[in-house]
Amino acid sequence: MGHMSRYAAQPAPGPASPAAAKKSLRTLLRARRREIAAARDRAADDAALAAVAGEVVDEAGLVAGDWVTLYEALPHEPPTAGIAAEMARRGVRVLVPITLPDLDLDWCELDDRPLEQREALGHNAIARAGVVFAPGLSVDRGRRRLGQGGGCYDRALPRRSPGVPVIVLLHPGEIAEQDLPVDAHDQRVDGIISAEGREL
Repeated sequence: MGHMSRYAAQPAPGPASPAAAKKSLRTLLRARRREIAAARDRAADDAALAAVAGEVVDEAGLVAGDWVTLYEALPHEPPTAGIAAEMARRGVRVLVPITLPDLDLDWCELDDRPLEQREALGHNAIARAGVVFAPGLSVDRGRRRLGQGGGCYDRALPRRSPGVPVIVLLHPGEIAEQDLPVDAHDQRVDGIISAEGREL
């Protein structure tokens, strides 16, 4: 279990709707993420995250032919290529999201083709997954997740199979010490991994 440093989310002054509080906090967290990412060794983080993700998959009892969800990380996000390679090594199949115009998610199997050339498997393909590895800007101690603002995963997560854990990938230092703002539709998660280990 790695120790992860944390930040204190700054509350908005005075009363604010969850949407307004989230918008303000996302600006702060995106700037912080850029700083963190610039200071990280991405190759080392990629390998470390792959090792921790392997532990998660082992605990879930997944074997060759089973599925997980993942996503293809943007430059400032925790890297996911190592996790994809680790799943391929194990024979575990990987679903990645396709963001639709209405900000819902379709899914396709990860392979070497460009995203637009892969076969879409439908909204409910997430139900195949035995572990959902999900993105996020932060998670707090109550397992509240703050995403990028489109609500894509909050729409998709209720379609996963019962009991399947949702594990958010973060950089070290991105856990919130204070409660994150939430709306009624926000989905809580089951754990966090980073290059420094596991938390929650």
